[in-house]
Amino acid sequence: MKREYPDHPIIGVGAIIITGEEVLLARRGKGPGYGEWSIPGGAVELGEKLEEAVIREVCEEVNLVIRVGEVVEVLERIFPDPEGRVQYHYVLVDFLCEHLSGKAKPSSDALEVKWVHLSNISRYRLPERTKRIIQKAFEMRRRGMKNAKCQS
Repeated sequence: MKREYPDHPIIGVGAIIITGEEVLLARRGKGPGYGEWSIPGGAVELGEKLEEAVIREVCEEVNLVIRVGEVVEVLERIFPDPEGRVQYHYVLVDFLCEHLSGKAKPSSDALEVKWVHLSNISRYRLPERTKRIIQKAFEMRRRGMKNAKCQS
């Protein structure tokens, strides 16, 4: 799958992993956004269901077992190059997730991972859209995760 200068949008998933009043952030180890803080996630593989992709990506990127809940938001990320050509184009599906087991540590695509209290989220250079989606996930969690399935 060609990620840079793709022929079509790439479907990706994100995991907003919440435990208590903390969310897991990962510092990206690949472009786009190398070195920036984000939520864990990655591209969906051919034949893979969205929930399966979230579970696999979280395991590969931050070494956790999670419970996948509701979709928090679907969004597009389009990154043009200096000439205006589309360098990256992702359609992302972000899920509310709960940490079940494992100790968060970076691997594959993450430089660093950190549990961050919701009250400290503004200390991290996150896009406003990401902060809003994290806040939305906390609100959804307070209402209760619906249709959640235990995955391992």
